[in-house]
Order: sequence, then structure tokens, then C-alpha cells
Amino acid sequence: MSRADEIYRQTCLDILNNGFYDTDLEVRPRWADGTPAHTVKKFGVVNRYNLKEEFPIMTLRRTYWKSALDELLWIWQKKSNRICDLGSHVWDEWAGEDGTIGKAYGYQLGVKHQYKEGMFDQVDRVIYDLKHNPASRRILTNIYTFEDLHEMNLYPCAYSMTFNVSGNTLNGILNQRSQDMLTANNWNVVQYSMLLMMMAQVAGLEAGELVHVIADCHIYDRHIPAVKAMLEKEGFPAPKVTLDQSITDFYDFSKDSFKVEDYQFHPFDFEIPMAI
Repeated sequence: MSRADEIYRQTCLDILNNGFYDTDLEVRPRWADGTPAHTVKKFGVVNRYNLKEEFPIMTLRRTYWKSALDELLWIWQKKSNRICDLGSHVWDEWAGEDGTIGKAYGYQLGVKHQYKEGMFDQVDRVIYDLKHNPASRRILTNIYTFEDLHEMNLYPCAYSMTFNVSGNTLNGILNQRSQDMLTANNWNVVQYSMLLMMMAQVAGLEAGELVHVIADCHIYDRHIPAVKAMLEKEGFPAPKVTLDQSITDFYDFSKDSFKVEDYQFHPFDFEIPMAI
């Protein structure tokens, strides 16, 4: 069983056995039939993944890592809010009439700000500091921009990434206000582990630990049977994940820059309803 499977199992069991059910509360999300989408949740979950030991992709069911990486590059590399720039349909429900998701995610990372050293957007500032100020404790991004929230079709869930260099190792903290454990947990872990690997490589560092901090970590009521079925399975060993070592410019990475070898996973026979 991979370490990602172990952490996923522990987190889900804690939610199911010790979590708070919001059944009696008014909630925003709805199922397609209009029924309120309630959850069972834990507050303040912190999970740690050491990329020097293994890559944290789960095997209890398949994580479509190329689609996850495509979305990450859409946000961090293309800095786009247009769904036509995305290779999957994961954002279709949130697209407006203009074909964008509003001033959200990639849009925020692409906004330039004035620094002493010049004008940078948030991504380029991270890269600059990793190369020139690796001892800095100020290397971070934040896309939860309050003045633009009314123009976002969805408030950011994974909203902040903090980078920290220790010796030759790059570590990161992903802060997330909300996490749907069935549909998005390992998807996000894979994305930001790959981001950590890419940022480390362009800065001449090694990827170390990803710390995932989740404020509201939940399982939707209609997802509970699928989660319980997954937890009954025995996972496989983690696959080997490598990055094309010839790439030194962040904007040269693509979906083909990663190689995932010997990835075994269990079949998943459930349809996953989406709460909107």
C-alpha cells in the first residue's frame, strides 16, 4: 500500500468515525435534483507527504494524473481562466457565458504586482525568489483576493502555496479552505507534488515535503458508500514518478514531462454525483 493510500484511509476513517454531520444546517451546495448536499467533516486536517520517499499517488482507485497536471499547468503556467485552454471538462459546470470562470485561479496568479526588483506576477515572483532569495520566508502565492471574490464563479478552494528552502531541499505548504475527499483529495495532492518537483528543478533544488493543510475536510453524504468501498481494498505499492531533467524553464514543462511507471490501481465502479 502506498503512503498516499495510508494517509487517505486514516483521514477518511477519522471523518466517518469522528466527524461532524451538517445535516441540520443550511448549506450552499446542491445535488442535480436540487437536494441539499450535506457532508460529514473534520476541521483542521494536516497531512504530510515526503516526496523523497515516494510520490503520493493513491492506488485504492485511479488518479488521472495527466488531467490533474493539465489543470495545474492551466492555472500556474497558462495563468488562464478560460475553459477552452483546459484539456478536461472539470470546470465546465463553473463556466460563465463568456467561457471563463471569472477572476479566479489562474487569472489571479497572472496579475502583476510592483516589487522593489520590478513587476512580477505571483508565479514569476516565486521562481525569482527561489533562485535569488532561497532563505526568504516570504515565498508564497495567495489567490483568495477579497476585492475580486464577487467576480469569481467559484471561490478558490486550494488558495495558497508557501515554499520554503532548507539546504538543498524545497518544501511546500498547500492551504485549502475546503476539500471534497472523494473527488479531489488525491487529485490536489498529485498536482501540488508535481508543482513542487517542477519548482525545485528550475531552482536547482530537490523536492522534499508537501504539507497539505485543509480547513474543512469533508465527505458528501451521497459519496459515503463509495468511500467505504474504497477503504475495504488493499492498496498497491507507489509507482515511480520522474521528471524530465533537461527542462530548466518552468514554462517549458508539459503533460509529457512526467513519467509514471508501474502504476497499479483498483477499479472504481461508482458514478460520482457532483455537488454544485
